[in-house]
Amino acid sequence: MGQGEVLTPEKQAERLKEDGNSYYKKERFAAAIDAYTEAIALCPNVPVYWTNRAVCHRRRNNWKKVEEDCRTAIKLDPNAVKCDDLCSLVARSTLLSTHEQAHYMLGLALLQREEYAEGVRALERAMELETGANPTGKNMVEEIWQELAKSKYILWEKTSTQRSWELQSLKEACENALREKYFLDDHQSEGFLDETAAACNAQQLDDLDKVFKKAGEDDVPSEVPDYLCCKISLDIFRDPVITPSGVTYERGVILDHLQKVGRFDPITRAPLEPSQLIPNLAIKEAVQSYLQKHGWAYRTD
Repeated sequence: MGQGEVLTPEKQAERLKEDGNSYYKKERFAAAIDAYTEAIALCPNVPVYWTNRAVCHRRRNNWKKVEEDCRTAIKLDPNAVKCDDLCSLVARSTLLSTHEQAHYMLGLALLQREEYAEGVRALERAMELETGANPTGKNMVEEIWQELAKSKYILWEKTSTQRSWELQSLKEACENALREKYFLDDHQSEGFLDETAAACNAQQLDDLDKVFKKAGEDDVPSEVPDYLCCKISLDIFRDPVITPSGVTYERGVILDHLQKVGRFDPITRAPLEPSQLIPNLAIKEAVQSYLQKHGWAYRTD
């Protein structure tokens, strides 16, 4: 800086951000937070200052502050922007834009205080923004998915338990009503009901049992259909892509294969480049529909 040169607030804020990044790299999170806070004081409408500070709060497990900063960043940045350079200092977070990172960390903060419904919505938004954001390179779909799936499974467990209890209570009430009707009819006929009436009552109870088993079968874990699973990882799809050969893979898994094994389709052996992968929207929609109906399939362990 030349002698007598005066820095604008914007340039001062950028320098403070650089200082914060340097402190973060040295794991001096308190000092980094102070630097970002000063930058925010100078330019409070720059979303990356807020998300950078949220990253530091996350490292210190101050989830309340993470939530506050992420909410502010999201309000300031309704559209995704390019990835901030602090992300390059955060392992695996280089891949999230400021907007995606804000939704992702907001979701984590909400999950910490067991606000699962709102936390899931934030993670779903991060997933939506991240899916296909970097079609030929690595992204954070898998990391977001793991957090989202755990939360969805917890929500499913709660609703499934409540649903099972309600179905069982209703089933018992219906069974009691059928039995009472049979005994009442038997009493009114002074014990002269024939075997046909008894058989009819038994059949009604059996039919009732089948109806309630059918009503609860979606909550009974089973095998996920093969067509909804990646042929390499065997896991249910998160971000499915289809090759020119017509084979569908999980994006991250097939990109890893192309990078580490070779530029060919692992099943057909046909030559394959990352740029040839196309999102399989039909399978993605089918997966979403299946998960909505079978929440147990979110289980990741």
